[in-house]
Order: sequence, then C-alpha cells, then structure tokens
Amino acid sequence: MTCRKTYIREVARQLSGFLATGNAEDLIACLVAESNLPGPRANRDLAAAFADAVREYAAADENDCRALWSLCTELACVSPEDAPAGDPHEFLPLCGVLGIAAIGAVAPAFTGMALAQLQDASLDPRRRVREAVALGVCDLLVARQEETVAGLEGWVESGSWLPMRAAAAGIAESDLQAEPELAEAALRLHRKILIRVYTAGERQSEAFVALRKALGYTLGRVVAALPGIGFEYLRQLATLDDQDVRWIVRENLERDALRQQYPETVRHIRANLA
Repeated sequence: MTCRKTYIREVARQLSGFLATGNAEDLIACLVAESNLPGPRANRDLAAAFADAVREYAAADENDCRALWSLCTELACVSPEDAPAGDPHEFLPLCGVLGIAAIGAVAPAFTGMALAQLQDASLDPRRRVREAVALGVCDLLVARQEETVAGLEGWVESGSWLPMRAAAAGIAESDLQAEPELAEAALRLHRKILIRVYTAGERQSEAFVALRKALGYTLGRVVAALPGIGFEYLRQLATLDDQDVRWIVRENLERDALRQQYPETVRHIRANLA
C-alpha cells in the first residue's frame, strides 16, 4: 500500500504538469521507466495509481476531465506495432484503458464512450491490455452498474469472442457476494455467452480458446454467489453433449470456492459428467 501511495503522489505530480502545460512527455517517460517490462508482471501498483490519480482529477474539474480523456484515449491507442507485448511501452495502453474506465466511472457523460473504448480494447492482441479491460469493467460496475451491465450485454450480442471474454471476466471479478442484483446479471450474461459457445461452429481461433479458458473460472464465481440457481444451471450444462461446455463445467467444479463449500453437490454433478 505504501508503494501505491508513493506512486499516486508521483503520478499526481506528473499529471499536474501535463494539465498545466499539455505536455505528457515526462509522464509517459515515468510510466515506461517504471513499467517492470519486460518481465513476467507489469507494475500493477503503478497502473492502479495512474487510474486513481486520473479519477481524482477528472472528478474535481470538468476541463481537466476532458484533457485527461484525450490523454487516456491516446495512450490506449498505442498500437501493438509501436508497443509489442513485453515491451515497456506496452504499459501505456494498459494505463490508458484503466484511465478511460476511471473517467467513465466518475463522469456520467463519458460512461458510454468509456464502454465503447473498452470494447475496442478487448480485441487487442496483447494479453495485458485485455486484462486491463476486465479491470476497467470492474471499475465501471462499481459506479455505473446499470449502464455498464447494459453495455456488456451489447458486447455479448456482438458475437465476438474477446469482448465476451472481457465481459465475463470483468463482471465475475466484481463483488458478486455483496451485490445480488449484479450476481443475477452476471449469471444472465454467462447464460447468453454459453449459448453462443454451444452453438459455435468455429472453435479453433485463439479468441475462442481465450474465452473458453476464462469461462473455466468465471462461471464458478457466479455460482458461488448464487448457489441455488447456479448449481441448477451447472447441472443443465453437464447434460449437454458438447466437449467445450463440459470442460468449462469440469474446470469450475475444481475451484475451491465450490469444491470445499459444496462437496456433495460438486460430486453429484461431476458424476453426471463422467
């Protein structure tokens, strides 16, 4: 936490300079230098500090909000050609995505645009950028639940696998235990996604595989929040003659949240899979 607070102070200082001059060079140099890339993990504390600082400035002043929106959308659009996966500059679109979500969370006029930008970013070939989209979805759900859920339903209706993955991952990482309405929305979204998985013809793409992998844990989080109707849904899925759907059910049954709390129910559904 101390490290994150230190980063917030530094980012706030850099953002103040940007807002005063319109020049983001020092801020960008700071983000790139402290990115922890190349490496196994990007600097999550710094990325979170960037989003926190953007949120504070955007909430405080309408003109600053517009300037920060332009900055964050610019960062989010740094291409894979200019910032390939693992390059320190990959940290820039990651921060841009989180900043966009932070602005959408505190400024209602930007929420719809933030959802559209995040949907575009969910198609990014870089895994870290796509993970930032899921975190951004969580941020928006906390502040703008109704509008965000409606936006995520649109992502599912688009029929594109990666936006579906972002929708499932983002809503599943939210505090579903404390938000029954959000948990019900999460189950509804997962039902729609699983219908598309079940009826899919093309299943070899990296995008489909990424969605399937995500569903292997997100559905379990939803079921843990709604065990009654959630387990009934898992039972229904377990009866389907579809290898991918059954794999998703099996993976979720292995999660501690279900296996340890509901051992008998899990054993019964696993027996049906066998």
